Amino acid sequence: MMWLEICFSRKQVEFPRNYFIYARGEFMKEGNTLTIIPLGGLGEIGKNIMVLKYNKDIIVIDGGLMFPEDEMLGIDLVIPDISYLIENRDHIRGFVLTHGHEDHIGSMPYILKEISAPVYGTKLTLGLLDAKLKESNFDQKVKTRCVRPGDSIQLGAFQIQFIRVSHSIADSVALGIKTPVGTIVHTGDFKLDQTPVDNEKIDYHKFAELGKQGVLVLLSDSTNAERPGYTLSERVVGETFNETFRKAKERIIIASFASNIHRIQQAITTASKYGRKVAVAGRSMINVVNIARELGYLEIPPDTLVDLDEIQFLPKREVVILTTGSQGEPMSALTRMAMCDHKQVEIMPGDTVIISASPIPGNEKMVHRTIDNLLRQGAEVIYESFSGVHVSGHASQEELKLMLNLVRPKFFIPVHGEYRHLIKHAQLAREVGIPPTNIFVVENGQVLEFTPDRGAITGRVTAGNVLVDGLGVGDVGNIVLRDRKQLSRDGIFIVFVTIDKDDGTVVAGPDIVSRGFVYVRESEELLEEAKERVREVLKQCELQQTTEWAAIKSYVREAVGKFLYERTRRRPMILPIIIEV
Repeated sequence: MMWLEICFSRKQVEFPRNYFIYARGEFMKEGNTLTIIPLGGLGEIGKNIMVLKYNKDIIVIDGGLMFPEDEMLGIDLVIPDISYLIENRDHIRGFVLTHGHEDHIGSMPYILKEISAPVYGTKLTLGLLDAKLKESNFDQKVKTRCVRPGDSIQLGAFQIQFIRVSHSIADSVALGIKTPVGTIVHTGDFKLDQTPVDNEKIDYHKFAELGKQGVLVLLSDSTNAERPGYTLSERVVGETFNETFRKAKERIIIASFASNIHRIQQAITTASKYGRKVAVAGRSMINVVNIARELGYLEIPPDTLVDLDEIQFLPKREVVILTTGSQGEPMSALTRMAMCDHKQVEIMPGDTVIISASPIPGNEKMVHRTIDNLLRQGAEVIYESFSGVHVSGHASQEELKLMLNLVRPKFFIPVHGEYRHLIKHAQLAREVGIPPTNIFVVENGQVLEFTPDRGAITGRVTAGNVLVDGLGVGDVGNIVLRDRKQLSRDGIFIVFVTIDKDDGTVVAGPDIVSRGFVYVRESEELLEEAKERVREVLKQCELQQTTEWAAIKSYVREAVGKFLYERTRRRPMILPIIIEV
């Protein structure tokens, strides 16, 4: 029971005394242990980054970002805190990327500005990374090394094998990492697709071979750990496209993740089959289509792809538009179409709109608003998860069990998922026979150390969120977010007072400016009463000969705040401004 509480508690707790003494003793000596440190991706969806260390050699797996949550007002992106990597930058032998999704490569432009180390990835992954670096005006030279599934490289003490897996983006790989302590398997994001669109099946044999040789630690994708059964093949979407294209009488608009090249390929193939031309809308969709086409990951029949401006000259029954906006993003192409705000495409009655993606948690309202607006324009919208227009790229429970049985690890760490996903994945591992004492459900920043026979959580390093707001990286913190939340809820109340520098008497004011709190013309009585409270405070300060600005501002803020709350039950941000003349 004690060990179960250790493994599954969200709080950090101490290990049994005798075990902890052993953990701190012989098997914690430098060079005798393998260290695994997740800096992101645990207890959250996105921001995936994992550190492996043996002796002084460090490798970093992925470097992803996360999109801001609702309460992160004004924030553009969230990237991992890489303080630990910066402190140990001289020991980093390389970055190893599993695939090209934003939650795995999105923060690399920020990381590579701080750390110079070679980057290893498959051709498409590096192509997408190169586009991100150019987009961010990255001016440093980055050493990239292209690898293929089946390749093996040596980075310090780590021998890394790249293993083909199926996912919702081409060229995805898992990693088999041989160390002096034992073999580590990192699945990356994966599912067991028996009929992949590109016919490149997951390398079951390599996973089974590693399992037979002996795997010390398995780190496995937990995103769909709550979903029973098996994840459907990507080809199901192609069959749905075929049926939808057959029935549609006018234009077809397909919104999907730009990175889902297999889905884009199926849309283009089906369009060509039915004699339709394909136009692409949305900056990220255009970029990915161009990159994938250039690198040979998209096969586009001659004369199928047309410019978006040309579709107005084509019969509606011969047009397909591929677009961004499957998540209802405010500035995306589909959202602007739905709002009648797109310069080139106007939704018309009879259009068929396919939203080929499930809403990411937190995006449901935006997606539903976009669907409502499309329906108001007279379009037919196909979006239900049961309609077959979208399948997940992550393994469901039976596939996760199969991966565990193929690899047969001694120790197991569920990764890539919110905390409930990690817990569920840990339960699945227990069901297939992994002892609870060998399962670690951990948090970002916790340090795990392993020998061939033992494993333990031994400490913690700095880990967390770094917020990107415009060109600012990390300059917006909790205090700024708190102020933004207060401003968004109750507005701001600014009090101006002009004071004589010599004798401290009030020369002018108080004057009040209100924004987002009350409308001045409709609340003159309230504002006059507030001014009177300020006059009383200033008079009291004058009698007590209080001349410190900070003290005067504090008294004004306290008195006005108390008065406004009594009268309105609201707490606006109160900003006293004293002008000295």
